[in-house]
Amino acid sequence: MTVKNTETQAIALLLTGRLAETGEKLAALAREYPEAQFETAPAAGARTFGDVLRHVAFWNLYLAETVRGKKADGAANELPKSEYGTKVLAIRGLTESTNDAVGALRELKNGLDAEKAAQAEGIVEHVCEHYGQLAVYARLAGVVPPASRS
Repeated sequence: MTVKNTETQAIALLLTGRLAETGEKLAALAREYPEAQFETAPAAGARTFGDVLRHVAFWNLYLAETVRGKKADGAANELPKSEYGTKVLAIRGLTESTNDAVGALRELKNGLDAEKAAQAEGIVEHVCEHYGQLAVYARLAGVVPPASRS
């Protein structure tokens, strides 16, 4: 095993762990969010909590497809509400898509090349950005995010 191979495997391990961690953190927050407010936007022009989860899940699946070498289409920008329109289904979509993306990264036995590492890092950043957004939604709904509890 070369040093470069070891480095790409280490990067893959780091990003895979971070993606799994951030996905679970977002799912935990979603489980705490009031179901009655799940499809209500907190302000005009803002996405609902469910919309954001479907959006994050879509891009997780996009990462899984591209890492596997498939051509993915990003036009939809979120999972269809017709299939993931309830709290339970949206959380399931998020969880399954996180697991799929993590699985795709783990399938890369030689680690991540620079392009795939950048894609994975971008998705981790994307999940974190939306976690912050939804943490504010949660606070507005009177929910202290699980990760913020002492």
